Amino acid sequence: MLSEAVRPYIDASVPVLREHGLAITTHFYTSLFAAHPELKHIFNLGNQANGAQQQSLASAVFAYAANYRNPDALAPVVERIVHKHASLGITAEHYPIVGKHLLDAIQAVLGDAATPDLLAAWGEAYGVLANVLIDAEKKLYAKAGVQAGELQTLVVSDIRSESENVTSFYLQTADGKSPGVFHPGQYISVAVTIDGLRQLRQYSLSDAPEQPWWRISVKRESENQPAGRISNWLHDNLKVGATLQSSAAFGDFRPVIEGENPIVLLSAGVGITPMISVLNTLAARNPHRRVLFAHAARHGRHHPLRNDVRAARSKLKALTEVQFYEMPEAADQVGVDYQHEGRMALHCLNLEQVADAHIYLCGPGGFMREQWRELIAAGVPPSRIHREVFGPDLLDHLI
Repeated sequence: MLSEAVRPYIDASVPVLREHGLAITTHFYTSLFAAHPELKHIFNLGNQANGAQQQSLASAVFAYAANYRNPDALAPVVERIVHKHASLGITAEHYPIVGKHLLDAIQAVLGDAATPDLLAAWGEAYGVLANVLIDAEKKLYAKAGVQAGELQTLVVSDIRSESENVTSFYLQTADGKSPGVFHPGQYISVAVTIDGLRQLRQYSLSDAPEQPWWRISVKRESENQPAGRISNWLHDNLKVGATLQSSAAFGDFRPVIEGENPIVLLSAGVGITPMISVLNTLAARNPHRRVLFAHAARHGRHHPLRNDVRAARSKLKALTEVQFYEMPEAADQVGVDYQHEGRMALHCLNLEQVADAHIYLCGPGGFMREQWRELIAAGVPPSRIHREVFGPDLLDHLI
């Protein structure tokens, strides 16, 4: 807990961080990588190139300053960060390095406004938050039964095209078994080395834990998007029989599988992947549960994992499907491939029929922000809305 003496300095930092946060975090990463180039093997350099990581850290620092007196508001954010850190292999030894360069960046950007008392206050605040994260990450590593940064070698046992731009990779141990337990909605980090630089990327597991494999369904990105470099490498280089380094499964997006109340799964684009894992698990474990599954795609050629949904129909007796195609093509059949033209619209879902449902969202940031606003406007309590999201959007309810 922060001491009373430093709290006024943190409170006074809120408007400063709103104005200068991005400049501080941009300076921070430049300084950090210059002094510790080995950390490039952990940080997502695609997100560095497009600015997402700088914005994410700026949002996190601001959210902490604005909400440190409200631990209940920060708790879910901290939990999500802890899972992300565990998937990357972050250790206690990383925190002093990050802390030093963060304080140096505050001083460099704010200049004379960064008084010794202000820097001392932020040093204490960072230390408090770091200790919370370190303790939680140690517990999560122990629960998962792995050491920080531990990866396992998996074999690509099958590769299947799911749509024009999404391919599924089936991963097993060398003896043809599942790599481990996970909860539907969780993800793994895979490690790929390109030009001597190891990069880690997170992909949601897209099948049920009952299967003797892990499956990731990866979207090929446009070549001009830095964040898509690893995904494209997987498409271009992985063959059946190849090996891939993977973390254990992590992630706090864990839709409840058991229970009798309805469940609503809303997705767009490749955000369908964790929802299919949930759908397949419901079909295996709780086939009588009422499920509303709605997905938005550009058109049929960009609609992945449809075979999984078809297979679930025969098992989930109370499954309602609603598909939205933004720009359906001539080959797409209304009433067969999709039900509505255009973007997902809540008034087409008859949510009043599942008034007591928990609602789960996954997709591009704009999609989730729009659905969140519409759900809140429709009177759905925020406690019943859950999102799978990384980056600055994770914090938009705090900032």
